[in-house]
Amino acid sequence: MSEEAPADNVLLGSRPTLVSTRAAHLSPKLQRRGSSSARKFASRNSTPANQRVTRRLTRSSVSTSCVASEGSMSSSVGPEEMSSSSSSPYFHPPTPQQVLDDSSQQSPSYSQDSNSPEQHTFESMESSEGGTPSRYSPSGRSDIDNPSLGLYSAQGSYPYSLRKRRPCCTKDEDLCFPIAAATADETPQPTMKKFKLECLSPGEARKDFSIDDEIKVENAHTIEVMDDEDQEDYINTLPDELLLKVFSFLPDKSLLACSSVCYRFNQISNSHEVWKELYLSLYDYRIPLFHPSHAKFEFREQNRWRDCNPWKESHRQLHHGVHVMKEPRQNFRAINYRCFDQIEQAQTFLEENEYREKLIFLHSGVHEPIDTILINTDVQIIGASDSRDITSSVVLEGSRNTALTFTDGSANAYFGFITVRFRADPQCRQQQQQAQIAQQVPQMNHFYSILVTEKDAMPYIERCDITSKVGNGAAVCVKKGAAPKFKYCTVLDCENVGIYITDNATGHYEHCEIARNTLAGVWVKNHANPYFRKCTIHSGKDVGVFTFEHGQGYFEKCNIHSNRISGIEVKNSANPVVVRCEVHHGYTGGIYVHERGRGQFMENRIYANAYAGIWITSHSDPTIRKNEIFTGQQGGVYIFGEGRGLIEQNNIYGNALAGIQIRSQSDPIVRANKIHDGLHGGIYVHEKGKGLIEENEVYGNTLAGIWVTTGSSPILRKNRIHSGKQVGVYFYDQGHGLLEDNDIFNHLYSGVQIRTGSNPKITRNKIWGGQNGGVLVYNGGKGCLEDNEIFDNAMAGVWIKTDSEPTLRRNKIYDGRDGGVCIFNRGKGLLEDNEIFRNAQAGVLISTESNPILRRNRVFDGKSAGIEITNGATATLEENQLFRNKYGGLCVATGVNPVQKNNHIYDNHDTIGRALKSGQCLYKVSSNNSFPMHNFFRCTTCNTTERNAICYNCIKHCHRGHSVELVRFDRFFCDCGAGTLERHCHLQNVPRDNDTVYDSATPISTETGTEI
Repeated sequence: MSEEAPADNVLLGSRPTLVSTRAAHLSPKLQRRGSSSARKFASRNSTPANQRVTRRLTRSSVSTSCVASEGSMSSSVGPEEMSSSSSSPYFHPPTPQQVLDDSSQQSPSYSQDSNSPEQHTFESMESSEGGTPSRYSPSGRSDIDNPSLGLYSAQGSYPYSLRKRRPCCTKDEDLCFPIAAATADETPQPTMKKFKLECLSPGEARKDFSIDDEIKVENAHTIEVMDDEDQEDYINTLPDELLLKVFSFLPDKSLLACSSVCYRFNQISNSHEVWKELYLSLYDYRIPLFHPSHAKFEFREQNRWRDCNPWKESHRQLHHGVHVMKEPRQNFRAINYRCFDQIEQAQTFLEENEYREKLIFLHSGVHEPIDTILINTDVQIIGASDSRDITSSVVLEGSRNTALTFTDGSANAYFGFITVRFRADPQCRQQQQQAQIAQQVPQMNHFYSILVTEKDAMPYIERCDITSKVGNGAAVCVKKGAAPKFKYCTVLDCENVGIYITDNATGHYEHCEIARNTLAGVWVKNHANPYFRKCTIHSGKDVGVFTFEHGQGYFEKCNIHSNRISGIEVKNSANPVVVRCEVHHGYTGGIYVHERGRGQFMENRIYANAYAGIWITSHSDPTIRKNEIFTGQQGGVYIFGEGRGLIEQNNIYGNALAGIQIRSQSDPIVRANKIHDGLHGGIYVHEKGKGLIEENEVYGNTLAGIWVTTGSSPILRKNRIHSGKQVGVYFYDQGHGLLEDNDIFNHLYSGVQIRTGSNPKITRNKIWGGQNGGVLVYNGGKGCLEDNEIFDNAMAGVWIKTDSEPTLRRNKIYDGRDGGVCIFNRGKGLLEDNEIFRNAQAGVLISTESNPILRRNRVFDGKSAGIEITNGATATLEENQLFRNKYGGLCVATGVNPVQKNNHIYDNHDTIGRALKSGQCLYKVSSNNSFPMHNFFRCTTCNTTERNAICYNCIKHCHRGHSVELVRFDRFFCDCGAGTLERHCHLQNVPRDNDTVYDSATPISTETGTEI
């Protein structure tokens, strides 16, 4: 028995006060009665069972008075009784090792075994007897790890250790429910375990055993119990409402202790009402704040918490924080509660208590620090208010110097839900200005609401409203390699720059609103490289984003709009990346790149700006790729002043002026864009503009698809230029350049027009479907057309007129609905090695004083004459081949004497001669859209003029006996057959002879087989 005494001493010594006190008041009669009952009980049950019942009775005595002993309620035991109980022979003070062993084995709620859920503890911030501060830690941490035991741990809270309550039986049940304490994670339900006793109730069990027997079992220590009348449970007779009211006055430490007493206390002490009232009195939050780890805060509605009591769990996560208020208040419901009236005091307190979590709650009001709040640790500062808008209720205001500065050491600092502003004190500013004048300092001091500086400054700033009301400085300044993270912040109504990032600084800025600032919303310079994502930058009185002096930056999914100057400005070798942003409704332009600016602008939507969507000038070289640029009140992309850049894979449409404008010696690369449906032209190159324009699709524009003028010489290659409402490609006023491998079709006017001194090279293009013509060269135009296919145009494939002199070489001109090549009005030029065939009119028509040179051309299969020369024109014809043309190979009007040399004219059809021999009117052969060359008569009797031509057969039949005369041999259709004369043509009713007028059609064989 003596060897087991130390363990028994620990068992009894862990709860000496109440047990020994109750034992001192027992009468001898009750002591004997208890001893008899214990002996009877021991004879029926084994020693372990008796030990469990004894412990249950002992715990019941302790738990009955636990509530009254916690918090502000004092114990009913007086000083004399305490002194007598402490000197009782039943009290043996435990050694520290015994306390540690006992608590680690017997603690009912806060020790964790393999069968229990994860437990948490609140640890006291009070100094222990040795004066060592303590800190928060998860359960399972030993005394060696933390010298001061925690809040609500058995060692640090009580002079005794609570053991798990043992099973008890009621009269109606023979099952025993061990009651475990509620944890911070969940309130456990009693687990069912059968433990059958012969007694029917706890009261009868107490009658059936004696304390004397139990004393022998417990190393001869005597525990005397009172009579049944004295053991009536008054606490359990109280209604829940009253207990709830009592618990609402208890501090957090006592509430956790009560949850370990019994099942009913567990339920009430873990109720939402109790913890919510305590929570609101401490933190002022209407919604529980989730704080799972350092610098992570989230307000969560109650239904989103996995724990059954979010108020309790949130308090467990936050209870180490200190509070800063304008008028500090006392709060006795939190053991760790500390409150200050200045942030500096709270910082000092946290620095002195190194084991405490660095968390500061800044409560409602305007906090005006004397000097800059300097943060060089991983402290967490968060606003606290009962308002729905916490940020606007908590204000940090600087007036003499920068309000808040993060520097080295603030890598994991947190600052959130606070309004930060700087309002310059007029008196202070006047003193500073006077000092500067006295010291002859030319530069002004710069003030900021928030300054983040030095390489290791990486705070997390969340949901803050930041503003500055001073002209010199910025609301936020990030410099010297700092890398903060701003999220859900607003920078509004500043009298200077919104966010100023410089000197290799970086950082993340997400979901921020930057608006209505006097200067730029964002400044980036000196190799700074921030990351902006999903920010809204709008309504600024200057530029939205300004990157300059080698500034960089990555801007993704930002909404930049309604700024007075451009949405984004890039200059002085700056090189930002702008991806998937919207830049719109700018009062001037969308994006302005100048003074050797660079940058990459990809997948953005740039629209509805007052000026051009993108400006590129003064040797700048940006990359504009996969953007949508539309509905601008001027042009889409405007490149001028020797600008460069890569304009690639963009969709440019619906702009008031040209989709892309290149001027003043600019030389960009324009590749694979869609430029369409503009209210002006597609691409406009002028004033010595250059550029490589290739693989674009230009269509549906109101004016020309591509304009080249005033000394410009771009390279246009592999473009599809179609469906324009005027010309496809228009060279005028000394427009030059190379038009190569393009597909130009279906324009309302000509596919290509060249005029007024323009001299482009047009090679390997397909030009077709023009409603006016294929290529029109006029008014002194030139140009070299080589290896092109020009076909299926409504009028001539190539028109040359009014002193123009192009060169056509190795082209195929065919299937035109008019002539192949028409040269008139003093047109000239060289036609060499071309193939001209299957055109509705003459293969080559030369008229009105024109004088071209035709050499080695093949003109064949025309539906009219091969070459016709008329109306005072002439030509030089050398080594041409004219064959299989309907109205003849070469037709020359009266008075025309071309120079001919080695031409080969053969196998042409004499359709006109056969019609004349058959007595047909030539109108039936040509109608009014074909002009076969023949003798042209007029009738003086019918008073016709030279404008009314009459064919030979109509003179013989319709005007027989009239006075007629031969005018000349020329191109005409018969006006008599056309019915334009007063006299009716007699040859119109003569049936046509298809064998003589037209060649016979090829017979069509049946498709029916020969066998059934």
